[in-house]
This record gives sequence, structure tokens and C-alpha cells, in this order.
Amino acid sequence: MLILMALCASIYCTSCESHKEHKKLETKFLVTSPIKMDTSITKDYVCQIRSIRHIELRALERGYLQDIFVDEGQFVKKGQLMFKIMPLLYNAELQKAEAEAEFAKIEYLNTKSLADRNIVAPNELALTKAKYDKAKAALSLAQIHLGFTDIKAPFSGIMDRFHKRPGSLVDEGDLLTDLSDNSKMWVYYNVPEAEYLDYRLNLKKDSSLMKVNLLMANNKMFDQTGVVETIEADFNNQTGNIAFRATFPNPDRLLRHGETGNVVVRVDLKDALIIPQKATFEVLDKKYVYVVDKDNKIQSRIITIGAEMSDLFVIDSGLDEGDKILLEGLRLVRNNDKINYEFKEPKEVISHLRLHAE
Repeated sequence: MLILMALCASIYCTSCESHKEHKKLETKFLVTSPIKMDTSITKDYVCQIRSIRHIELRALERGYLQDIFVDEGQFVKKGQLMFKIMPLLYNAELQKAEAEAEFAKIEYLNTKSLADRNIVAPNELALTKAKYDKAKAALSLAQIHLGFTDIKAPFSGIMDRFHKRPGSLVDEGDLLTDLSDNSKMWVYYNVPEAEYLDYRLNLKKDSSLMKVNLLMANNKMFDQTGVVETIEADFNNQTGNIAFRATFPNPDRLLRHGETGNVVVRVDLKDALIIPQKATFEVLDKKYVYVVDKDNKIQSRIITIGAEMSDLFVIDSGLDEGDKILLEGLRLVRNNDKINYEFKEPKEVISHLRLHAE
């Protein structure tokens, strides 16, 4: 009886396995091919935003800060009076210098009159002329020192916070505030060595400068386009990167010194080999696809990804345009399995993805 039951169970299991194998063989898998086409990708680089001119305004003379004629965050025009340091001492020095210059002038004119009549020697005239020139130089210096008590905007820009308040005693060189010219912004971002070389080689073929966009911190795109105008001289040995500088117009003064964001660079790819991302699988950080051979057997093949887009991969190596790759059901098969499949044109596959290649 036991032998009979075991025999029946064995027959049943064999039948089930045969049924499963038959069902597996009847399953049709979707297969497609890589496609070559012109497309473009975008690359993002973390960036730092700097004003085209950003300077510290410091006191040029020692004294009490008498007046402040502007406010923090205010836009000031070139030449506009911003700070005044109490000028009483410098006014007195100017008056003294004026008096000494006038005295030296009178002395020189009297000596010149005598020299013209050969009453005094030419050396004495030269001496009084030197004294007069020295007095005029001292007067000019006193005027400059007095002028330093009025601190004016060296260019049009936006004021930063104040570091001194009216009535404060300031020493020569004390920081009063910062001034930023935000009419244009310099945006710095770091580029790997390989991408730098690609940029330089392409620049020789196309004389036009590379245009970039700016993704701001609020995840919105800045409405002006920037141009890469310069590259730093040296690579960073620790990171292997080099800094690029893009210049962005800032007509509405939206961008401010010290902001951060992401530079977005569009890269055009010609005859790029493209496959859907869902046709790949990963093993130990390496990407694979299943390639269908002439006997309808699938073989796993390692591929190298050149670039990534939403739903798509650009292939650097591992596949050719005519290869057939498994599109769906990757987890239902194993290496060397023989499959039945339905071929789907790559253009039709890509058209159903969320992102259409351009």
C-alpha cells in the first residue's frame, strides 16, 4: 500500500514539473534592441554664487563715526555718501596747512622779486621755492585726509550689515560694511578632469562659449542663461577637479552673494546607443543585460553606462545596435535558458517611457 502511494506521488510530482516546464516554454517574453539616435543629457554641478564685485568698506582715518547716510540692504549709487567720520581734527589740520602754504607763497614771491633785481642769490630763491612746494604738498595731504572722513560708494551695489554705529570710535582700517555689485554674478562649480578634457576638445571644434543654466535653492530654474568664461589654472590634487566660472546676468538683483545652487549643463550626444533602464539588472555594482542569441537562448552580458536619463541608459560598451535584449521578465529566467519571445521595435518601447529621447 505504501509503495503504491509513493509511486502515485512520484507520478504526480513529475506531472507537475512537466506542466510547469511546459508553461515556462509557452511564456512569451518581450525583447527589443538598442537604438542609435541623437539625444541630450543634463549634468548637475553644485555651485557657489558670488557677486562680480564684493568688497569690504573700511575706515581710512581714525575718529568718531558721526553719520550714516544709508541703510543695510539698500542699493547705493557710485559716488553716493555713505559714512562720515567726525572731521574736526582734519579741518584744523587743513586750515593750518593752508596758512603755512600761504606764508610760503608770500615768502617765495618776495624772494623772487629780490632775485629779479639781483639783490639775493639764485640759491636763496631756489630754497624758498622748495619751501613753497613742500607747503603745497602738505596742503594737498591735509585735503586728502579730510576727504577720507567722507566714505563714498566706489561703485553701485547693495549694502551689507553695519559693523559700526554712529558715535562709535573707529580706528584706521576698521570694517564698516560690505558692498556687493550684483549686476552680474560669478558662479563657480567643479568639473572632473575627463569632462574638462572633453570640454576643451569640443571648444576647439566649436568656437562659441558653453552656455549653462542655474537651478536655484528653491528648485526653480533661474531665468537667465550663463556663459562659461574662464577656468582656473590648477586642478585640485585631492579631488581631481578643476573650477569653472560661469557669468550670469542678474538684472532684477535676484541672486545675492553667497548663495548656492546647481549649474545645469546640457550635453548633446550624437549617435548615442540607448536602451531602457528596465532591461538591465545589477550584480555587485555592475550592470548586466540578457542578450538573446541565434538559438533563442539568453546570455548575461556586462555593460558600461556612459550616461543616465530618466528611464534610459546611454551605453558606452557591451552592446551593439543589432543585439536583442530581454526587456521584461528578467527575474523569471536564468542564464542559458531558451525562451520564446516577441520582438518590440525600440522606437515603440521608448515612446511608452516617461521621458522621450530628443
